[in-house]
Amino acid sequence: MASDQRSQRSNILFAYGVALFLVFLYLARDVVLLVYISALSAVVIFPGVEQVQKLRVGSWHPSRGLAILLVIVGVLALLTVFFIFALPPIFHDLRALATEGPARTAELSERLRRIPYADRLDTNALQGYAAGAVGGMLGLFKGVAGGVLAFFSWLVMTAYFIIDGEHVFDWAMSLSPKRHRQRLEPTVRRAQRRVRNWLIGQGALMLILGTAAFIVFGAMQLKYFYLLAVVAGLANIIPIVGPIVTVVLASLVAATDSWTKVGGVLIFYLVYQQVENAFLTPRIMKSTVDLPPVAVIVALALGGAVAGIAGALIAVPTAAWVAVLIDEYVVKENEPASA
Repeated sequence: MASDQRSQRSNILFAYGVALFLVFLYLARDVVLLVYISALSAVVIFPGVEQVQKLRVGSWHPSRGLAILLVIVGVLALLTVFFIFALPPIFHDLRALATEGPARTAELSERLRRIPYADRLDTNALQGYAAGAVGGMLGLFKGVAGGVLAFFSWLVMTAYFIIDGEHVFDWAMSLSPKRHRQRLEPTVRRAQRRVRNWLIGQGALMLILGTAAFIVFGAMQLKYFYLLAVVAGLANIIPIVGPIVTVVLASLVAATDSWTKVGGVLIFYLVYQQVENAFLTPRIMKSTVDLPPVAVIVALALGGAVAGIAGALIAVPTAAWVAVLIDEYVVKENEPASA
């Protein structure tokens, strides 16, 4: 009886402890997100450091510290090129869209009225949605531009995780019971590899779509094609919904010029989706975690609700981690019982 009461008290105290810990994580979510994003970045960048360390010039090869420095300098160089050459046209398109938006929305409303049964559309609501979308995109890019301190904090913490990541990993594994460690450690390392492959693969797909949209929309002389290409690439992380949103946005912009351009936008997306589904995705994402589209959408929604844009960014990699753990500890354990 006394042992049951002690066990019950222990369970209650444990539940309170977990609840307090979750509350603490929520209150300190900005710092926790920064640490988590830095750790994910280190997981992605670390193979690059290993490759640099393998370089040989005679009998000399770069040390670990020099390899990390070279990789970080390379990342900074790529980001600098992006900021210098890509951001100014994007901000120019944003300013132009904010200035010309009302007039172009009115032109679009007039064109839509000429379509049969289009008189049932609420054009005032359309103008409101367009204004809201412009304001939201402006707020997004201002927030990104204002995160200089967070960027340097991320850079320092990512470098730390690359340098001392193995010690942090070993310490984290030491917290688990010894009887579970032999199974947990290889599972976590497998999850690291798959999440790394997922991040790299998804980034490649986003870059390919953004580049293709930039070339095609530029050739079509579509208004705000810099901005539309960036939105197309970023939205590609959201399955099903992302491409639909970008098709609608690009089609609305094209409709202010001509219906021919609308047709061009639709043909581009139809062709690209066929190429991506049949050729790109099977080859680029073959070694990653297979996440159902619903899981990705739910993860993005939950991450965005908890921590905004940063939460949405880390939501899908986190879902990939969880998928690997579920596969190891739930699916595999149930296989013998079902056999």
